Amino acid sequence: MRFCDFLGVAWDEIMNGMTKMRYMFGGKISVPLVMTALSGAGRRTAAQHSQSLEGMMMCMPGLKIVLPSNPYDAKGLLKTAIRDDNPVMFFEHKMLMWTSPKGMVPDGDYTIPFGEAEIKREGTDITVVATAYMVSKALNVAEKLQKERGLSLEVIDPRTIVPLDKKTILDSVKKTSRLVIFTEECETGSFAGHVAAICADEAFDYLDAPIKRVNAPDTPVPYGVIMEDYWMPDENQLIAAIDEITG
Repeated sequence: MRFCDFLGVAWDEIMNGMTKMRYMFGGKISVPLVMTALSGAGRRTAAQHSQSLEGMMMCMPGLKIVLPSNPYDAKGLLKTAIRDDNPVMFFEHKMLMWTSPKGMVPDGDYTIPFGEAEIKREGTDITVVATAYMVSKALNVAEKLQKERGLSLEVIDPRTIVPLDKKTILDSVKKTSRLVIFTEECETGSFAGHVAAICADEAFDYLDAPIKRVNAPDTPVPYGVIMEDYWMPDENQLIAAIDEITG
């Protein structure tokens, strides 16, 4: 699907076809299909080629959704997707493909299980759940705040949002008592909102501050260097959210 923005062209096949077949036939058939699609802004490709639509895709039961944040995970998760008998949506953020982060990818065969988040950096003061390109930004902020303030951020990369590893996120929130969700989606209808709802339901008594979401504005992605960079969630916005719940 080159760009995830074009998923709408195949919407009926996705929503009413491939994601429903195993259920409708009682599991007697498999649908081993992997869709890959570029997502995210930052490459100056304007409103119709720059969206992050993972939250929208979550509304369809039967579809697994993958968002790798680095080369090693991308290979392991893609192999898992190919070997799965269910349809998988595999998002590839443009900025991860063209800019950062760099990383070694082993030649040998390995897989990464779906539904297992990774704690990219352990911490004790604030939990930051980040996806795709935002993971590297969250790690930059964690290093900066550790050096400048002695603030310890725990950065969690879900890797797959369907299935979602709720336990790792909830255990972290119970430890830190503060949560920020950092994704590039528009805020309304986002994966970030889903995580916030889960933690409000299942970890409310452990929270010492409101849950914060750092997302893109609810607007189309603007064209042009200045406006697009302003639109994308950045490290300063994450720091501002952290300041609000630690001040």
